[in-house]
Amino acid sequence: MTVNALTTLSEEERLLSESVLAFARERVAPHVAHMDEVGKLEPALVPGLFEMGLMGIEIPEAHGGAGGSFMNAILAVEQLARVDASLAVVVDVQNTLVDNALLRWGNADQQRRYLPKLASSWVGSYALSEQGSGSDAFALAARAERRPGGWLLSGRKLWITNAAEASLFIVLANVDSSQGYRGITAFLVERSFAGFDIGKKENKLGIRASSTCELILDACHVPDENVLGEVGKGYKIAIETLNEGRIGIGAQMLGIAQGAFDYAMRYIQERRQFNKPIADFQGVQFQYARMATEIEAARLMVYNAARLKDAGQPFVKEAAMAKLTASEVAERTASLAVELLGGVGFTKDYPVEKFYRDAKIGKIYEGTSNMQLQTIAKLLQAEYKSD
Repeated sequence: MTVNALTTLSEEERLLSESVLAFARERVAPHVAHMDEVGKLEPALVPGLFEMGLMGIEIPEAHGGAGGSFMNAILAVEQLARVDASLAVVVDVQNTLVDNALLRWGNADQQRRYLPKLASSWVGSYALSEQGSGSDAFALAARAERRPGGWLLSGRKLWITNAAEASLFIVLANVDSSQGYRGITAFLVERSFAGFDIGKKENKLGIRASSTCELILDACHVPDENVLGEVGKGYKIAIETLNEGRIGIGAQMLGIAQGAFDYAMRYIQERRQFNKPIADFQGVQFQYARMATEIEAARLMVYNAARLKDAGQPFVKEAAMAKLTASEVAERTASLAVELLGGVGFTKDYPVEKFYRDAKIGKIYEGTSNMQLQTIAKLLQAEYKSD
C-alpha cells in the first residue's frame, strides 16, 4: 500500500534534499562561524549554489534552469537552513520571489533576457520595503516619472535582502500617488543602470552573512521594456509574490529549528550529569519530545502549503499559517537548545546561539506575525460568511 503522506518525498525530492544537505555540511559548514562574525558571505559559496542548480529551480530547462517544482525550492531552503540560514535566504529570495515573479508576470522578452542569467550567474533581489512602508507595504514613497522611452525612479528602499550580491532587482515604485496602491508598478532594475546605487549595509542580530542594504534611486532610468507586468498593477505582483515567499520563510525557519534540534540532541546524549546522560532525565525528555513534535507540526504545515501551491490550489491561508507557526517553533526550539546545552550554549563556540539569533527574523520579514494573523483572520471571516 502506497502512503501519500505530506512528508513522503518522491525519489527526485529525496535526492535533492540529500544533495543539498551534503553540500551544506561539506562546503558551507566550515565557513558559517566566520561569515557570521564578519557579516559577509564566503564569495566561493554563491557560485556553488549556481553549480548545484539551486538558483533557478523552477526556471524551465529551456532557459537554463532545473525545471523543478516549488516544493523542490522549499526543500532546498530547508536543508540549507539546517546549516546556515544566511545562505538559505539567498536561495529563498532568488526562487520564491525573483524567479517566481518573472515566471508569472514577465513577458517572453523579459524571460529570455533574464531567466538564463538568474539560473547561471545573477543573484536577484526584491525591493519593496521603505522607511515608511513596512507592514503598510503600499505606503510607498519611491516614485516613477514617465519619460520618453521609459521611467525615472527616485527614492530609497530599505532592508533589501541580497542587495550586496544582486545584479537584478525587482523594484516597486508608484507612478501616480493620487491613485494610491493602484499606481504601484514593478520595474526590473539592473545594478548597472545609471542612477542606481547600493547604500548602507545593515549590521544585524541574525542572518548576519545575508546582505541587507539600502537602495538609492536617484533619477534611475528604466526602459519601458523593463516594466514587469502592467503599469499600475504592481500591487498584485507584490501581494501574490509575498504569499508564495512566506512558504519559503517557513522552510527557512523549519531548517533552523531542525538544525538547532539536531545539535542539541547529539549534545544531551553525550553530556553526563549525576552519572548518566542528561537526555535520560525525564524533565529533559519532556522538553525534547515537545520540540520534536512542534518541528513535525511545522514541517507538515510548510510542506502542505508548498504542495497546495504546486497543485494550483488555494494556499494563501495555509502559507500564512505555515510562516506563523514555523517562525514561532524555530524561536522556541533554538531557545530551548541553548538551555539544554547550558552555559556553553550561550557561547559562540557552539552553534545553537547562532540558530537562536537567526530564528528571530522569521517573525518579522515578509510579513510580521501580526500580519500573518490578520491575513488568516480575514480569510476565516470570508469562509464563515459564505456558509
